[in-house]
Amino acid sequence: MQERPWIKTFREYGIAAEVAAAPHASVTAMLEAAMQRYATKTAFVSFGQRLSFADVDRLSRDFAAWLQAQGVKRGDRIAVMTPNILAFPVAMLGIVRAGAVQVNVNPLYTARELAHQLQDAGAETIVIFNGSTATLAEVLDQTPVKRVVTAGLALRADSPLPNPPVDARLSGAVSMVAALTVGAQQRWTPVPLTADDLLFLQYTGGTTGLSKGAALTHGNLIANSQQFGLFMPDAMRPGEEVVVTAIPLYHIFALMVNFIHYFSIGAENWLVANPRDMDGFVETLRQARPTVITGVNTLFAGLTLHPKLAEVDWSKLRMVGGGGAAIVPAVSERWQAITGHFIREGYGLSETSPVVSFNPGAVQSFSGTTGLPMPSSDVNLLDDEGNEVAPGGAGEICVKGPQVMRGYWEKPDANAAAFTADGYFRTGDVGAFDERGFLKIVDRKKDMILVSGFNVYPNEVEAVASGCAGVAECACVGLPDARSGEKVALFVVRTPGANLTAEQVVAHCRANLAGYKMPASVEFVQALPKSSVGKILRRELRPKD
Repeated sequence: MQERPWIKTFREYGIAAEVAAAPHASVTAMLEAAMQRYATKTAFVSFGQRLSFADVDRLSRDFAAWLQAQGVKRGDRIAVMTPNILAFPVAMLGIVRAGAVQVNVNPLYTARELAHQLQDAGAETIVIFNGSTATLAEVLDQTPVKRVVTAGLALRADSPLPNPPVDARLSGAVSMVAALTVGAQQRWTPVPLTADDLLFLQYTGGTTGLSKGAALTHGNLIANSQQFGLFMPDAMRPGEEVVVTAIPLYHIFALMVNFIHYFSIGAENWLVANPRDMDGFVETLRQARPTVITGVNTLFAGLTLHPKLAEVDWSKLRMVGGGGAAIVPAVSERWQAITGHFIREGYGLSETSPVVSFNPGAVQSFSGTTGLPMPSSDVNLLDDEGNEVAPGGAGEICVKGPQVMRGYWEKPDANAAAFTADGYFRTGDVGAFDERGFLKIVDRKKDMILVSGFNVYPNEVEAVASGCAGVAECACVGLPDARSGEKVALFVVRTPGANLTAEQVVAHCRANLAGYKMPASVEFVQALPKSSVGKILRRELRPKD
């Protein structure tokens, strides 16, 4: 096989092309080592509370002991449905120390979505935020759940923090505080785990039907942590990093990068439970003085419009990572003007633990790409017939590497469709490499717009339109058109106080886009529909059948 173009760039940047042998047999062992090494350091900060690495060690042992006393065994699935509060990391470490598999659940799920996920995973235990218990109560009798552990904003019974009430229908529920108290009096039996043991069932968004659980192993997450570490050595200083986590921990990006990876090197992690509270979020940034922050484009866009963001001390910042959706150049420019740092874009999926590519530390400016593939990975771009495209051509991104999932949980038919005959995972995304091996996401296959036989990719239209003065954010979709098959429709949120017109947006686009890519309509909206992690949901902008 001809050498991949990114390998030469690896040599130029001094990046190893392969990860070393894993230093730990499991994520459990990796994080236990961190809890011992950094015992006296602060691990998590949330709502004015602090947990040291020693506190996390003790509390997670107590929770693991309680779970084992309840009969939880190696390989059992346990659901966790909380925002970014202290209960999440303690529950996760307790679950894996009991040898179980964590099923990550969005606390904003509807009853229907929750019932499906619990049924599909076969979860008999759930750790759930008090504020989400009404949803569970609606469908509890439709699920395999036997044990409900409720979690508030604190892990102490004497905490003054207010909590939503637990739904009265869950009369048999046990609070996290009570479980920890009982577990402290019980014996925890360590469970030997290997790289092949399951760690997470990470459910996909279900944009094409019912969500599927990506079965991720301990080996998958260790490998991705090692891969990421090789790319960003300057932001991997043991015991020195301060991370602000606003992306939900139930999302694989924050779970791997912000939690697992940075916990393993002794970072202090400030948890943001509600990033939509921009005043509170900016205050957290002011207090934390982070060295590392990750987010999605909409999160960064919103922050740059906040009048007090410039008052944050950014002198310690070393790495800003963006993923989940394309980072718009105009947003990175606004962010850099305020903080002095551009946004390093990456690309990944639940099925790849998640990082497939990232802009490494040697990159000194916004690249407009998702960076280079991870070490020990291979990426093929395939056409519709399954053939590798010519250099510079666009094709479906197909990935092989140690971070790629075992498969979808109990979905043999889906697995057969998801992998090529030679073992590459089909992402469903369209991408192209430049001559140095940097990967640019052209778009999701299903989001591509076909105008009179020409392909129009929404990411490109959105990137151009976002550069128009007065555009805070925008989204582009294809709508049926009798003449051209489809037409480009653009939905725009104005910046505060802007008097932007549709004609001005069109004029800006006309100067930067070919005619067939031009928006046929511009509609101004107050807000764009978004997922809980801030991704713009283009499908919600299309007319319902």
